[in-house]
Amino acid sequence: QVQLVESGGGLVQPGGSLRLSCAASGRAFTLNAMGWYRQAPGKQRELVAAITRGGNPNYADSVKGRFTISRDNAKNTVYLQMNSLKPEDTAVYYCNYVQYPATWGQGTQVTVSS
Repeated sequence: QVQLVESGGGLVQPGGSLRLSCAASGRAFTLNAMGWYRQAPGKQRELVAAITRGGNPNYADSVKGRFTISRDNAKNTVYLQMNSLKPEDTAVYYCNYVQYPATWGQGTQVTVSS
């Protein structure tokens, strides 16, 4: 059974940083590209960062230069380092396989507010 468990969210002031983690199990992690997605209230879920199985990252324009995605294949974990956070980054953040997404996890709430 595929399981995705996100953690690391919280409340942070504008300009602050957070590091999200996602532990994946139940599928060959090293063979799959992984992505971080977010869903703000009243909006559709969007892909903000992805990393290939070889470690090459891609970012949405809205987070480029501020977010960094990485992966640790030994731990079956993908990370999202978020710097220079803005109020518009407020959302629930999820991870998933980019190709053939699994059932979504519970996500982790990120709130950027002063």
